[in-house]
Amino acid sequence: MLPIIKLDAIDSTNDYLKQLAREKEVTNFTIVTAREQTKGRGQMGAKWVSEPGKNLTMSILFKEVRLEGEHLFDFNVAVTLGVMKVLFSLNIPELKIKWPNDIMAGGKKLGGILIENTFKSDGSFTAVVGLGLNLNQTDFEWLPQATSLTRITGLDYNPEDMALLFGKGIQTTVADLEQNAQLLWENYRKMLFKLDYPCAFEDSKGNRFMGIIKGVTHEGRLAVMLEDDSVVRYDIKEIKMLF
Repeated sequence: MLPIIKLDAIDSTNDYLKQLAREKEVTNFTIVTAREQTKGRGQMGAKWVSEPGKNLTMSILFKEVRLEGEHLFDFNVAVTLGVMKVLFSLNIPELKIKWPNDIMAGGKKLGGILIENTFKSDGSFTAVVGLGLNLNQTDFEWLPQATSLTRITGLDYNPEDMALLFGKGIQTTVADLEQNAQLLWENYRKMLFKLDYPCAFEDSKGNRFMGIIKGVTHEGRLAVMLEDDSVVRYDIKEIKMLF
């Protein structure tokens, strides 16, 4: 069983685990969970709001990860597919990945992933993988585009059991990266939300436009075909999907 630290309330499980790893020797694959997370974050600092005690808020530590610079996003791909693998095992239908790391089910947001890396002089890095997943929450009045496992299946889920299940799923898929990176990338692309469909986007300057998602580059950029048939590759901070 993976080591797990259970907290009642914390600002951010990612911040807690990063600080803990700086201050002492922490076992690889240690999981931190919190019943309530007061300052949860998503990509680009977006706030992650979760009803206390109803959902999964967790982080897991990966030490001594070694990937070449141009393959750093491979780690994100493996982590995301590890989460998807567990959700498939729970028979959750219509699963998709909304670039870069949102988890969608039935066209609604089920959860999100935030990966924070700390690089070392020897070229390796330590990764703290944060996962926020809606488990038992049913009231999303503040976020109509959200859903939860309970809403989908009608079942209740134990957050601690889910933390261990997702932690193991992520660990297994990351371990598979060295041998099966190409297959993981192929599966990641197939699961992209709105792949090959016209979508509305907004760039960093507030300009809105239509485009078609064609894939994701190995650097993690979203490849979008524009109306003139050119393909532009956007970084995370340069574009967002409107839906």
